[in-house]
Amino acid sequence: CTPARLFFKSSLFVFFPVSIKPPSRAGPQLSPSDFLDKLMGKTSGYDARIRPNFKGPPVNVTCNIFINSFGSITETTMDYRLNVFLRQKWNDPRLAYSEYPDDSLDLDPSMLDSIWKPDLFFANEKGANFHEVTTDNKLLRIFQDGSVLYSIRLTLTLSCPMDLKNFPMDIQTCTMQLESFGYTMNDLIFEWLSENPVQVADDLTLPQFVLKEEKDLGYCTKYYNTGKFTCIEVKFHLERQMGYYLIQMYIPSLLIVILSWVSFWINMDAAPARVGLGITTVLTMTTQSSGSRASLPKVSYVKAIDIWMAVCLLFVFAALLEYAAVNFVSRQHKEFIRLRKKQRQQRIEEELVRESRGFYFRGYGLGHCLQTKDGAAVEGATVFTPPPPPVTMYDGEVLHKRFVDRAKRIDTISRAVFPLSFLIFNIFYWVTYKVLRHEDIHANL
Repeated sequence: CTPARLFFKSSLFVFFPVSIKPPSRAGPQLSPSDFLDKLMGKTSGYDARIRPNFKGPPVNVTCNIFINSFGSITETTMDYRLNVFLRQKWNDPRLAYSEYPDDSLDLDPSMLDSIWKPDLFFANEKGANFHEVTTDNKLLRIFQDGSVLYSIRLTLTLSCPMDLKNFPMDIQTCTMQLESFGYTMNDLIFEWLSENPVQVADDLTLPQFVLKEEKDLGYCTKYYNTGKFTCIEVKFHLERQMGYYLIQMYIPSLLIVILSWVSFWINMDAAPARVGLGITTVLTMTTQSSGSRASLPKVSYVKAIDIWMAVCLLFVFAALLEYAAVNFVSRQHKEFIRLRKKQRQQRIEEELVRESRGFYFRGYGLGHCLQTKDGAAVEGATVFTPPPPPVTMYDGEVLHKRFVDRAKRIDTISRAVFPLSFLIFNIFYWVTYKVLRHEDIHANL
């Protein structure tokens, strides 16, 4: 039994070392710091000043944007403000790695200074700023094949030339242009992401406009003296909602015009009431018209709101002039009577002068030399023409009634002509701007 025991012990002695210490074939793993130094540090040989594929094909940069907010569309300065996440993706073979098993690495934004980035800028930018609360709103992600994803959050103020001929029933097209500043198309090319390149937040709302779902994506390659530069653009179609302008401008001006027609039903003898009403409506309409132009640029063409305000002011002013005409016609009988009295007085004075001359001629024996107007000689007495009959009280009342009836007839006709004319103008105005031109704008989009 002794040999057997010895064999068992020797077997145990051989078994334990094999089970406790297995052999290791994996090499030593790099720390993250050493890995980044090897990938893009000073010892890696990577130079951020040189673009990928230097002296080779251009770098293709794929762009897409996410619109977080859209607003502050200003007509006076013709610009708009929006908050976006700008994402750019390109391939840099120098950043490809295989030491780490992860498909991608999310790096600190401070590493952006260590790699090459496209020199993208917004061609129609009027102002922009980065976001640094609570830290820099930037994202840097590197993939195993060397692809780089660079995302940054920006607030932009971009110019948007507007055509306000149909204001406030207009549709504006605002553009965002992304362009390379220093690299020509031989070195850098921008292109949109193939799938859903422009995304909009679900809860995005605008106070005066509706952002259309149709967004035109295209290229806007620029040709300068320094070369041909890549440029991509997106066009946003904004349809204005005119509810605000209906409440603040159209309905008040419409009521002012209707208020001016009240004077047609007021007695024409109540001059203070009709004159006061007419002047008040004219001044109110003038103030309303000035207020409608306060928030608009000083353009040289006529806008739809200008035509409306001008016609409303014209109707209000015409109502005031209508009372002036009524008052003038109603007082014509006094002028007519005054003219009749003046003519009668002139006839009497002429006859008195003629009688005095005849008395002078007869006194000196020259009466036979007097002649009438038709050449027949008159002997002895002068020619006497009876004066016009005096205006009696009855004639004055008849004339007064006749002219007052004419004035009342003007008021009666105005009660029908003014509303009918304004109704025809409304039909023509709304059909032209809300239907015909609206369809033309949609057809051109």
